[in-house]
Amino acid sequence: MNILDLYKNCPLCPRNCGVDRFSEKGRCGETAELRLAFAGLHSGEEPPLSGSNGSGTIFVSGCNMGCPLCQNWQISSGGVLAPLGRSVSTEEFASICCALQDKGAENINIVTGSHAVPAIVQGVCAAQSAGLSIPVLWNSSGYDGIESLELLHEHIAIWLPDLKTLDNDLAARLFNAADYPQAAVKAIEWMTHNNPHKVIVRHLILPGHLESTRSVLRWFADTIAGSAQLSLMSQYTQIGKNNETYPGPRRFLNEREYETVLGWLSEFGIEKGFCQDLVTGDDWLPDFTRANPFASALSIPIWHYASKP
Repeated sequence: MNILDLYKNCPLCPRNCGVDRFSEKGRCGETAELRLAFAGLHSGEEPPLSGSNGSGTIFVSGCNMGCPLCQNWQISSGGVLAPLGRSVSTEEFASICCALQDKGAENINIVTGSHAVPAIVQGVCAAQSAGLSIPVLWNSSGYDGIESLELLHEHIAIWLPDLKTLDNDLAARLFNAADYPQAAVKAIEWMTHNNPHKVIVRHLILPGHLESTRSVLRWFADTIAGSAQLSLMSQYTQIGKNNETYPGPRRFLNEREYETVLGWLSEFGIEKGFCQDLVTGDDWLPDFTRANPFASALSIPIWHYASKP
């Protein structure tokens, strides 16, 4: 079977919408075409991933979640506008990967591609046939289908899933997926079982929701701490500043909350991983309408959706 045939009755993520994405859009808002927004050398990832030259990030357009809190709302399905990006062929995807490698990228970091796994696998295979030899990272929301992870398995060196919350009510209200906790736990357990010591689990602390973070830390410590690392993030920023219906916290994380969570790391014996310094500003937010969406100190652009094919 051609791997792209999976789009005919889409089973790729926990939505399991069953849509024929060759003829219409799935719940993710995307067809069978692979659309990208930006590719570049990015130095804002965890230190081992950024290395000396930067991680070769490829931002996939669209998303199977559509969180209203998404910092990349311009290219996901969580914004009020159609996600930015353009379709690329297998050959163009492969050439982007190779261009990143030629510019010194430490790895290929595929960001939020859970809804586009067949085309991405095809593209990575083409890139590796064309000489790609650096590791490939899977950087996802954690809302991944097991069948998709199995398709990716032989091509991915490092897994970088989110674990946003274990609270179903919070998942429904803030992340647009009431079943997120169960689906993400299942995916992350698959990753750690099949790829021990090659998984970094990211968790963003939400202001005013520390009990959600405590539950995540306890689960991590009790379940996968021996086979994964934790990356704790403090960079929550209110995206919908002028939106009266915005469901998320309307402030930054404060120092008391930050110190409380650091104390829990010690309480639960979580020692391996990364902890972001307290971030209380939004100057770092990307703007994907620019040729370089990030601050020049963080990113070197290699490809942009508005560039000529």
